[in-house]
Amino acid sequence: MRDAFFSHLETLARCQPQQVTLADASSRITYGELPDVLNQRVTQLRRSGASRVGVMLDNGVAWALWDLALMQAGCVSVPLPAFFSPAQLTHVLARAGIDTLIGPTEFARAQGFDTAHDETLHRRADAPSPPLPDGTHKITFTSGTSGSPKGVCLGSDSQLTVARSLADVAADCGVRHHLALLPLATLLENVGGLYAPLWLGARVTLPALASLGWQGGAGFDADLGWRTLHEQAPDSLILVPQLLSALLTRQAGTPLDFGRFFAVGGAPVAPSLLARAAAAGWPIYEGYGLSECTSVVTLNRPGDTVPGSVGTPLPHARVTLTADGEVQVEGALMLGYLGDDTPMPSRWPTGDLGVLTGERLQLAGRRRQVFITAYGRNVDPAWVEAELTADPAIAQAWVSGEAEPANRALLVPRGDWVDDRQLAEAVAHANARLPDYARVSLWRRTAPFTPDNDLATANGRLRRDALAKRYAAWLQQPVTPATA
Repeated sequence: MRDAFFSHLETLARCQPQQVTLADASSRITYGELPDVLNQRVTQLRRSGASRVGVMLDNGVAWALWDLALMQAGCVSVPLPAFFSPAQLTHVLARAGIDTLIGPTEFARAQGFDTAHDETLHRRADAPSPPLPDGTHKITFTSGTSGSPKGVCLGSDSQLTVARSLADVAADCGVRHHLALLPLATLLENVGGLYAPLWLGARVTLPALASLGWQGGAGFDADLGWRTLHEQAPDSLILVPQLLSALLTRQAGTPLDFGRFFAVGGAPVAPSLLARAAAAGWPIYEGYGLSECTSVVTLNRPGDTVPGSVGTPLPHARVTLTADGEVQVEGALMLGYLGDDTPMPSRWPTGDLGVLTGERLQLAGRRRQVFITAYGRNVDPAWVEAELTADPAIAQAWVSGEAEPANRALLVPRGDWVDDRQLAEAVAHANARLPDYARVSLWRRTAPFTPDNDLATANGRLRRDALAKRYAAWLQQPVTPATA
């Protein structure tokens, strides 16, 4: 698949040489220029002796070119998210055995890399070389539920197979321009927002994250994000629910007059949020995936969308359920975890619970995070949290109710402009959409959950055990059931 991909780029260079392929605020590359530009970087990598390369750059043309050159050269690429903490970055550099760093000189020097001989490729001679599964091209780190990121080892073929599946879906929608809103260091944007558009011969616009409104790993300036989105007017986007909700608050009453395929995933999406987006003219389609399955597995499509489901499997994937409802996936699986030589199963057990109607998947929570109320009702907190954060006033929510007569929630307001009255109204609106056993009866306003305070992972997932420990005293307060 890798050879076919780069052969395809050569064909595009001949057929549409003037078409822009990669662009940011300061540079742009055409398809005609792309092969030579990549070959120059491949030569530089090989001359330097680079083997395992960490990439710590902002979103932009440079990030994309190095990522593609690393794949073409057969190096192991390790994207380093800017939202990782210093301790996490140090852990990743050591754990993956990174011998070359593409990134800020000061950071490289502090980590023991030689910055004197090459202003781009910083090298270190004493890097360890932990064993990797055969065929590893990329190690994407996901924090999971602990502070130390876990390395997911992926091959080029799996990434490009998923990208090709996504390209087939986007081609039917006439996608010719993708805007990268998420960090390229996240696998979802890397595969879906870079490789997939290149399969299509489309343009990828790669603004710096600050210009999109990102403020570290959790903050987001929706005004700035909306301005960039409206200026670019892309055909396609990849969103997470929190980003979609924030942008919708800045749209005002004018329906969206651009866009062909906007995918949303990465966390449970409330039906009410999807309905808001659809009413505002967003061509929004929910999907589902995970790093161990090289990102996207299922996706809704134009003309084949069912609210409340995460769609049907992409062409490369097959989804089945175990007897107790756990979702299992075949196709484009990871090669293994870094440092774990456990043999890979042919079907990946996702830990997610689901229901299949034909091939259409509806998620029913996480096996290990569902709590049981004092009345014996099973509640997936992510479901309730999605309903809460669907309201423009709430940026993050954590819901708890294990063995309790009613549920409680910590709420992070969208901004300083949100007062307690607005939060109370948001909770009431969410409760009206929920059955009585899932409603929130007690809530508390709190500061954001971030990797810096160890209350969220680097990819934004809540650290539920850490939250329960941090707010143990509050969890002891009595709570009584709410009314609708």
